[in-house]
Amino acid sequence: MKKMFFLILPLVALAGFTFKTSVDPLPIGASLPKSDLKMKNIGGDNVSFKDAMQKKGLLVVFTCNTCPVVKKYQTRLNEVCKYALGNGVGVIMINSNEGTRESGDSYDDMKDYAKASGFDWNYVVDDKSNMANEFGATRTPENFLFNADGRLVYHGAVDDNQNGGDAVTRKHLRVAIDELLAGKDISTKNTRSVGCTIKRVE
Repeated sequence: MKKMFFLILPLVALAGFTFKTSVDPLPIGASLPKSDLKMKNIGGDNVSFKDAMQKKGLLVVFTCNTCPVVKKYQTRLNEVCKYALGNGVGVIMINSNEGTRESGDSYDDMKDYAKASGFDWNYVVDDKSNMANEFGATRTPENFLFNADGRLVYHGAVDDNQNGGDAVTRKHLRVAIDELLAGKDISTKNTRSVGCTIKRVE
C-alpha cells in the first residue's frame, strides 16, 4: 500500500503541469475582450487590440511557429491578412503557446518565424495564455473577426481544407470579411477550427 502511495504522489505533482485545453469559446456578438491590454510584439513594442483595430474592424488570429497545420495554412493566412489590412480591417496575431516557449515558441523564435513568413502586422506574445483563455481559443490557427464596434461576427477556420489551397471549396474567413465590408450579416458565423491545440500550462 505504501509503495502504491509513493507511486501516485509524482503523478499528482505532475498533474499541475499538464496542458489545459477545455475553455468556453467567445460567443458571436461578444465584445472584444481586454481591448486595452498591452502585449509585446516582435518589434519590441507593447500593443493592444485598440491599437491594432482599424476603421472597419479587427482580425485576431491565434497562431504559433511550430504547428504543422499553421505551416500548411501560412500562405493562405498571409493572403487573407493582407486583404483585411488593405480593406480597413486591422490584424493581430497572437502566440499563446506557453507550454512550448522553450521548444520553438519563444519570443526570439517568433521573430525568426515572422521574418521568414513575411509578416507585415503585429505578432504578439500572450503571457500565460491569458488572452487565449479570454477568447476561449483552443487551436492554431483559429480566427476571430470583429466589426468596427468591437463585436465578434465570425469565429473559426480560414477555409474548409487544412491540407492545401487547391482543395478549398469555401474561404470562410475571406467570405466573412467581404460580408463585413459590405455591411451584411455574416452568413456563416462559426466554423470548426482544425489545427494543433494551444499549449497552455495549468
